[in-house]
Amino acid sequence: MLGIKIVPQNNQGLVETLGKYSHSVESGLNFYIPIFQKIRKISLAMRPLALPNYSIITKDNADVSASLTLNYHVTDAAKYQYENTDSVESMAQLVRGHLRDIIGRMDLNEALGSTAKINQELALAIGDLTNTYGINVDRINIDELTPSRAIQEAMDKQLTADRERVATIARAEGEARSIELTTKAKNDAIMATAKAEADATKTRADAERYRIDTVQTGLANADGKYFKNQSIEAFSTLAKSAANLVVVPSDGMTEIGNLPVVGKMLEKGMDKA
Repeated sequence: MLGIKIVPQNNQGLVETLGKYSHSVESGLNFYIPIFQKIRKISLAMRPLALPNYSIITKDNADVSASLTLNYHVTDAAKYQYENTDSVESMAQLVRGHLRDIIGRMDLNEALGSTAKINQELALAIGDLTNTYGINVDRINIDELTPSRAIQEAMDKQLTADRERVATIARAEGEARSIELTTKAKNDAIMATAKAEADATKTRADAERYRIDTVQTGLANADGKYFKNQSIEAFSTLAKSAANLVVVPSDGMTEIGNLPVVGKMLEKGMDKA
């Protein structure tokens, strides 16, 4: 009498005769001898495996916690089932060991910024080593690489100090720039004022020089009548003043007295006296 065993798709059957592995069968309908034989099903499909919170020490003695996920599938059902009591755990230990070696050669900052590089190096390091367990690792990804709480607090303090230092430098540079601009504005104002005063002084000097040149030119062309007229105006001003005595050169009295206008002015001045 034969037994019937259906091995699902993407599985492999391991036929055991009297408890000993005898041969493998593929997916589909398979026959075996009951009591003497049995068929063990092994999935060949890809499986995920999470390895969380794995503690690692970096090159600079920083404690970090690594969490990674890997995908694997069984390549040899007989090796996977019979040559290792726990092939999955053996594979996980192999991955952890190489991960510890890779990160242990890095400083903390380098490790935190190189997860893609670590993934690549870990995949190369494992290579075909897991074939011993009848397993192939298809993909490895580091989900988290977290420093210990003490290191995080120290990093936060350092980050805060760096931000404060940058802010202080920025404020100092801003104040220095403000002082520079204010000083420049004051200097520009002083220079502009000085230039305006210099221009005004030059304009006044030019005007005075023009007036003097004009007077000198007029005097050079003036005749005796002009000076007599000036004398008359001077005497007229003196006559209108409160002075009781006017001194006139004797050589000019005759000519002045001959001028009716001046004579009248002098008479009025004498009447007032």
